[in-house]
Amino acid sequence: MSALTWHASPQRAALPTGDPTTGEVRIPVALYDLDVLQAEIPLVLARSEVEALRDHLDMLLSGTLVPVPAGGTR
Repeated sequence: MSALTWHASPQRAALPTGDPTTGEVRIPVALYDLDVLQAEIPLVLARSEVEALRDHLDMLLSGTLVPVPAGGTR
């Protein structure tokens, strides 16, 4: 089993939940080795991590972020 074949996907029909007091967000994800389900677990992020992820995804989706080559740095 190689870590290079692993990937995560949001769990089907499962919605993220949040704690309004702490800002913690739990995103249900399914972990796969190739296409074989290995586990279903929550990805737990702090509010600041969720905000940074949202901002980064917004840039990726808008096409304004310069892609980083595999194994490289900007």
